[in-house]
Amino acid sequence: MKLPIRETPIAVPGFLFAGVACGIKASGKSDLALIVSDVPAVAAGVVTRNRVKAAPVRIVMERLAHARAQAVVVNSGNANACTGAAGMKAARDACSQVAAGLGIAADTVLPCSTGKIGVPLPAAAMRRGVAAALAALDDGGFWQAAHAMMTTDAFPKAGMRRVRVGGRTVTIAAMAKGAGMIAPDMATLLVVVMTDAAVAAPALRAFVRAAVATSFNAITVDGDCSTNDTLLMLANGVAENARFTPASADGRRFRGALADLLGALADMVVADGEGATKRMRITVVGARTALEARRAARRIGESQLVKTALYGSDPNWGRIACAAGHAGVALDADRLSVAIAGVPVLRRGLPAAPAAVTRAARGMRGDAVDVRVDLATGGRGRATILASDLTPAYVKFNSDYST
Repeated sequence: MKLPIRETPIAVPGFLFAGVACGIKASGKSDLALIVSDVPAVAAGVVTRNRVKAAPVRIVMERLAHARAQAVVVNSGNANACTGAAGMKAARDACSQVAAGLGIAADTVLPCSTGKIGVPLPAAAMRRGVAAALAALDDGGFWQAAHAMMTTDAFPKAGMRRVRVGGRTVTIAAMAKGAGMIAPDMATLLVVVMTDAAVAAPALRAFVRAAVATSFNAITVDGDCSTNDTLLMLANGVAENARFTPASADGRRFRGALADLLGALADMVVADGEGATKRMRITVVGARTALEARRAARRIGESQLVKTALYGSDPNWGRIACAAGHAGVALDADRLSVAIAGVPVLRRGLPAAPAAVTRAARGMRGDAVDVRVDLATGGRGRATILASDLTPAYVKFNSDYST
């Protein structure tokens, strides 16, 4: 479903942006984004756990070890995955061209790619795109860069938060792309987060891990995991705030603002799930551990039977109970409870009256549905996963779309 996104101006002190078309996409739409910090920034990030990793992901993993970066170059329309030594060279060449144009070290440029797998990245188009992006860099180019990252997305995902830390008001902004091949660890997408806050590298890594755990690693569209998933965060420190630790009051405020921003973008990704018409927020409680709650919630969110019931506004609690029952976690079937759209439809292992199911069906007619499952183990583990429905449009799109 396409959300009504207002492209209100977003600027981050000390950052420049560009988004251009260079011919990677046959449609002629913009397909190369460049994000640059005026000064070297502290960098942190997470990447896909898929063992088949695209060339840019492998380079990012190498360069994040130094926790320093100054630019991110993103191409869409080509994943540069399963492209061998030529793919690695193409990604490194793009980084070197960016670095030469900016007068910075090549290893402070982080590459990202998204699009079709197994297709060589066109070197000439990349050279044209980098040159055009360098010329177009502007502090007001945020949305152009966000559009250039898109592939099957119906709309750009972006946002901004401001928070007071270390005696200064700092800005946190992020742009994301993603609509299909979405699953935790991490959800298939590209995300770039920028802040003018001064944050030490260990603290930034901690903030990123915590925020990703409750946002992009807590969503699923189709249960698939991409070769290119990457989330990067750059903190350039131009706000000149006093440094703060994750455990401090400032740290808690910063972490909260970052988590809120990434959570909003993750919600947009699920809303834009290919063919999606509804979102389902699945909360599992009463598990032995948070990990077991997460496993059960994910299993429910990825069940094709549950997802099709969501599409049909069918409060089929039996499918939910079934999915929880084979998630490989402990539960008490005689005390298991399920509520859909706030209506209890299974209480302590017994079905509710037909009138309750009718109320739940009415509650499922909107585009957002809450599902709550109590595994009744006596434990305090809980977790939430955001999922989309499975529709005929998803099947048609992915049967027509070549990867």
